[in-house]
Order: sequence, then C-alpha cells, then structure tokens
Amino acid sequence: MAARSSALRKSSAQRKSTRKASTAKVRGGSKPGKLPEWNLADLYSGIDAPEVVRDLDRMDAECIAFEQDYKGRLAAETAKDGGGPWLAGAVKRYEAIDDLAGRLGSYASLAHAGDSVDASISKFYGDVSERLTAASVHLLFFALELNRVDDAVIERAMQASELGHYRPWIEDLRKDKPYQLEDRVEQLFHEKSQSGYAAWNRLFDQTISALRFKVAGRELAIEPTLNLLQDRAPENRKAAAQALAKTFKANERTFALVTNTLAKDKEISDRWRGFEDVADSRHLANRVEREVVDALVGSVRAAYPRLSHRYYRLKASWFNKKRLAHWDRNAPLPFAATGSIAWDDAKNMVLTAYGAFSPEMAGIAERFFTDRWIDAPVRPGKAPGAFSHPTTPSAHPYVLMNYQGKPRDVMTLAHELGHGVHQVLAAGNGALMAPTPLTLAETASVFGEMLTFKRLLAETKNARRRQALLAGKVEDMINTVVRQIAFYSFERAVHTERRNGELTAQRIGEIWLSVQSESLGPAIELRPGYENFWMYIPHFIHSPFYVYAYAFGDCLVNSLYAVYENAQHGFAGRYLAMLSAGGTKHYSELLMPFGLDARDPKFWDGGLSVIAGMIDELEEMS
Repeated sequence: MAARSSALRKSSAQRKSTRKASTAKVRGGSKPGKLPEWNLADLYSGIDAPEVVRDLDRMDAECIAFEQDYKGRLAAETAKDGGGPWLAGAVKRYEAIDDLAGRLGSYASLAHAGDSVDASISKFYGDVSERLTAASVHLLFFALELNRVDDAVIERAMQASELGHYRPWIEDLRKDKPYQLEDRVEQLFHEKSQSGYAAWNRLFDQTISALRFKVAGRELAIEPTLNLLQDRAPENRKAAAQALAKTFKANERTFALVTNTLAKDKEISDRWRGFEDVADSRHLANRVEREVVDALVGSVRAAYPRLSHRYYRLKASWFNKKRLAHWDRNAPLPFAATGSIAWDDAKNMVLTAYGAFSPEMAGIAERFFTDRWIDAPVRPGKAPGAFSHPTTPSAHPYVLMNYQGKPRDVMTLAHELGHGVHQVLAAGNGALMAPTPLTLAETASVFGEMLTFKRLLAETKNARRRQALLAGKVEDMINTVVRQIAFYSFERAVHTERRNGELTAQRIGEIWLSVQSESLGPAIELRPGYENFWMYIPHFIHSPFYVYAYAFGDCLVNSLYAVYENAQHGFAGRYLAMLSAGGTKHYSELLMPFGLDARDPKFWDGGLSVIAGMIDELEEMS
C-alpha cells in the first residue's frame, strides 16, 4: 500500500477495512439479491494455468538479462552524449518487467484474498511471492545506481524527450537517496522480507480469516460478526461484541506477537536507513511533509469535543441514554428506515450519482459491473473489509467487498468505485507513474461517497429520513476522520514504546483504550473486552501509519466539494485531470487549480467545520 511504489518494491493494493457508517434509501424486507463474483481470468485462468508458469519463467529470464545488460554501467553511459535516450531504454525495460510482476503478484494476491484458508491457494500465493522476490533481486541495483548518478548529469540526460517523460518518476526516486543503504544490505533486506514482515502479514491474514465467533449458538467468521454491531436488535450487537472479545482474548498472544515483531522489524529498517520519527518512512512514501500531517492530526484532536464527543452525546439522547456501550456506537438510529438494500438498487444509486457529476466517470464505474471486476458476496475464508486493487496498467483494477445489504455497504461501494475510477484513469501513466501518493489516494473514494450522499439527501423529503441520512453521514465522517486519527495516535504510541522493549497484549490494550476514550468522548462507555479490539485492524499490519490518509482525504474532499458547489462549470474536467495525473505530480501542484493549499493550517479547520456544521443541523432537528 505504499504509494508511488512499483510492483517490484511493494504492493500498491488499496486494502482497507470496511469502516463506513452511512445511510441510503432502504426497501423494507428486500434482500441483497444475487451478488457478482469477480472474473480473475482477465489476469490468469487459474492458479494452475500454464501461462502462470510461463510468465514466472519469463520474469526470471528478463530480470537476469536486465542485470547483465545494465549493472555497473548507468553512471558512465548516462554521462555520454546520447545518455538520455540510452537510459530511457533501460527505464522502459524496467517498467515492462514491473508490469509483468504486477500482473503475477496481483493475481496471487487477489486469489488469496478471495479464499485465504484454501491450502492450495495459500501455497500458490506464497510460491509466487517468493519467485517474484527472488527475481527482483536482480533489479535492486537499478534504483541504487540511478540515485548515485550526479544531479547535473541526470538533469542533462532528461533534456532528451524519451527520458524527460520519466522525469516525475526519476525525481521522486531520488528523494529516497538519503535513506539508501549499501547494495548488499539492500539485497539482504529485500530477500529477507519474505521470511520477515511478509510472512507475518500472511500469518495475520490467515489467522483473522480462520477465527470463528460464537454468537447465539452460531459459529460466524469475522465479517458477519462485525456486521452484527450494526444490527437493529441491541441484544445482537451486545452478543457480537462479547463474542469478538472472547475470541480475541483467546488469541491475544498471537496478535501481540505479530504486532511486536512487525514494530521491531520496522524499527530496525528505520534505524538502518536513518529515519528519525516512527512515521517518517510513511511520510516519505506519501511524499507529504511531516509538519503537514502533524497539523492535520493536531487539528483533528483539538476538534474531538466539537465533533465526536458532541455527536455521540446527541446519539445517546436519541436512545434515551446518557451513555452508549461501545457496541452501540454504530447502532442503527431509532428513526432510520429498516430493511435491506438490493444489490441492483445500490448499483443504481452510485452510478446515478456518478453520472450526474460526470458521464465519463459513471461509464468507467459501470465497467466494474458489466465486466465482472467486483467480488461482492460474503464467503468463508474471504478477506474481510473492502479494497480496490489497481493490479497493473496493462490490466484493470478489481474491487473486493463483503456486501450484506446495509446502508453503509452502499457507501462502501461508492468509496471503492471511486478508487477504481481513479486507478483506471491513472493507468495511462504506466506502471512506474500510475500509483498515486496516499495524500490523494483517498480523494476519489471519499469524493465518490460525497456525490452519492448528496444525491440521496437531495432526493429525501421526509424529515425523519433526512435526519437519519444526515446522521449517517456524520457517523461516516467521524469514522473516517476522528477514528482514523485515533488509529494513527495508537500506532505512534505502540511503535514508540516498542523501541524500549516488547509490549504485552495488556499494555497494547491499555494504549488502545486510552486513545479510544480520548477520541470517542464520555458518551461512549468502553466496556470490558473492548481493550482487544485493536487486533482485527489490518492497516496496523499491512501498512503502518496508512490511516491518516483517510482523514487527509475526507478533509480535503470537504474543501474540494465546496469548490464544486460554488463553481461547478469546468470542475468535472479539472477533477478528472487530477485523477488522470496519477503519481506524476505532487499533491500541492494537483490542488492548485482548485485554489486549495493543504500546507495552510486553516485548510484542515475548514474541512472539519463541514462536519461540525452537520452536527449543528442535527442538534436543531432534535
């Protein structure tokens, strides 16, 4: 999930836990209906397809040949006359290999996400990962040597149009230069990743997918159990929370070991590379300045009392209580519509909202349905949550979600399709420059949600339903902004304290309760068992410190949407151009056409004031 990363370095899958809390039109008594499953044959026909073996062998051969042709030559050849076109040829070959690696790695990852407990698929996923790691060892020299070429020489070479095309990638790559290590150490880090953090990631995925939670005599996987926390019946919410707590408690040593090991692994890497702060490597990958993130975090934490504390106090009053148990935090509102939302209805809601903004955007989103790029059903062994995986530019993205007909599932669909549209538009930049920095990675997804919400709000005339819709959006924004910054604070505390030794599961739970209490406020009562709810959050495992990107994206979209509402003419074109840029421009440059500057401290307060204004409106309604 590292932004601006090629498939040869890190996975760029936009994997997220389902954490949305929104509302939509609900038809009483209807069922989700038949749900689509993705067609991975666009990548490969099966894990035993001969094309997989062919491409793995081709990957090996091309990586070896690339090393033989270019290793040790970059500085001298680039400095010669004609060095620009020569280096451009090398970069093009590197990009083609990256695209092939992306196809292989994406297929293995998606197959594993579809069923992470099938032994044959797990073996395939592990074997492909090992093959890709072993092959890409032959490519490690390229970025290292390229960054050792003198600045003046590189600048002169980039005057050639062939190499100038890759300027954004080259300049971005050179930002890593201060943190590069000696070639053999880089190789060791690279090879050991398979038995290091990648193995622990895999252990987490397989463990969380295999867990079962006993609720009312039924053995449930994690996704349907978490879904019960939004059930209308309070006894079901409580039973689900207690089942989660019991199973998490029984597995706390495993999750504590995974967390401690990965935090130590990151600390070793950070120390060797010279990163000062625990989150500096993430900021570098995101191409965002630490002070910008610190300003965001400071603004959100300062706003807790006027956002989450105030909203949950209001929500408790709707239930005629002074405090809500933690399992009631996302409970359906007493005046919300009941029933389930059919899949076709959810699809039409999102596509209609997208189409009203931009027919081109809706057309891209519709392909996910017509061409089977979505996997929606809940299945045993399937990865929980939702994500949109960009795969590789020569293919197309795939969306995974666990659709259960809840109003929040509609917003999750709008969210992931936003990612998918972004990934399709950015693919034209090629494998090296398509990935988007996390500073803007959540922009399209959150904007897609906002379009869908605003459409539904405009169509809703009934006062009670309108109140429920507005409250659902506030909950969604709190989950996206407040909750994710609390997650970030939790990660910072865990990684900082881990530098002084291992943390027990009890200590990790204490940190979790501390940050959750601060963010949720006095109207939410954290009952016994909640101290272990940190265990199922995949971000902490797969992508440390990713979570602030959600808050970044939500606050940014609040400001962006205000620009849209005040000056709609030409906005859609500028917006799609921003998405099409992929990773070729810094976020500050991409926001410039909209008159937005995230480095301005007032920028974040403006985004947060949108949430506060909605709570004002809810208080007036009440």
